[in-house]
Amino acid sequence: MRDIDRRTFLTGSAAVGALGVLGGVTAVTVDQLMAHGRERPHIQGEGIVVVVTLYGGNDGINTVIPYANSAYHDARPELAYAESDVLHLDSDLGLNPALGGLHGLWGKGELAIVRGVGYPKPDRSHFRSMDIWQTASPDQPVNTGWMGRWLDSTGADPLRAVSVGSTLPTLAIGERSTAAALLPGAGAPPAASVTTLAALSRSDPTDSSAARLVCESYAAQQRAAATFGPVAGSGRATTDPDISRPTTPTKGVKAAKGSSLSEQLDLVARCIQAGAPTRMYSVSLGGFDTHADERGTQETLLAELDHALAGFVTTMADDPHGRDVVVMAYSEFGRRVHANASQGTDHGTSGPLFVAGAGVKGGFYGDEPSLTDLDNGDLKVTTDFRDVYAELLGTALGADPTPVVGSGRRPVGFL
Repeated sequence: MRDIDRRTFLTGSAAVGALGVLGGVTAVTVDQLMAHGRERPHIQGEGIVVVVTLYGGNDGINTVIPYANSAYHDARPELAYAESDVLHLDSDLGLNPALGGLHGLWGKGELAIVRGVGYPKPDRSHFRSMDIWQTASPDQPVNTGWMGRWLDSTGADPLRAVSVGSTLPTLAIGERSTAAALLPGAGAPPAASVTTLAALSRSDPTDSSAARLVCESYAAQQRAAATFGPVAGSGRATTDPDISRPTTPTKGVKAAKGSSLSEQLDLVARCIQAGAPTRMYSVSLGGFDTHADERGTQETLLAELDHALAGFVTTMADDPHGRDVVVMAYSEFGRRVHANASQGTDHGTSGPLFVAGAGVKGGFYGDEPSLTDLDNGDLKVTTDFRDVYAELLGTALGADPTPVVGSGRRPVGFL
């Protein structure tokens, strides 16, 4: 067999998905949680990072709202929120009325809001901008994500990072290592498949590098299957959602109970509570490309984010392993300052980023972008997202951020 590069292998081997390996990626199910967790559980005190990706470009101006700024109301006469509708953070800024749970975390000092986050020479394409955020490489396209490079630089265990869902995001792919894929709702593979995987995972001295990669993927799946085991029979490891998850009944906005993001974060919570040795998780929520009739759509999505994220942080605060968790929620770009003719907003540049958890130093970080001193109609970037990543890597995970995001990064200060 001729040698092939990792990306070709990852994208070209979907046929083995039925055996529990998605395109060469270690795949695990909820029915396979924690034999290895008992043997080598997460060490309390070691940080865990949960990355929440908001696909579509969330309107940061109507998320963290400059309600006291007349320029805000002038730019969005019908889309702007009145001061009485906003959940006040201080005398100038407030949260969208759908974010009651996060407002509660702010009051407890467990929510940091990093303002004006972006990167140099912003790109308004969804695909390119998300690629930049996930690869942490604004200057040139690369084939590895920042989570994948962290895996490459810190060891070979495939369970140190887990992506929830059947599609592996770019951020989870490294040159030599790739995050495991946790498949919600999938059952354990048949016994015959398990036997087949065991046979395929045995290496041979005559293997080419490509064949070794295949064997390593199958072997990794075997380790993952042994690790992600007992959670299946345990049911929901989190407490009743009506108790553990703050509700957000503000201004008639109903929390999206049982939403996809809530289900994803519930799986993550169960893994953490079971002592899984995973240090990074990836989950996502889409739909934020609000070019028309934005207000109602965004409120619904933010209510889903709020219900899932605030509930997850609250649940984790009561768990010995969960107290080590830091959650970061970001989107690929913000929106333009002025509303468009369809009562929506078009692709912009910088926006706010949320960091939450018991170990977070709550408050504002980064300068608030001006609504009048603009970059071609867009907010100027005041905080480089790679500085946020560097702090998560260096402080939460105890890793050298340089191999992942480059040198010269400056800590933001939220941990």
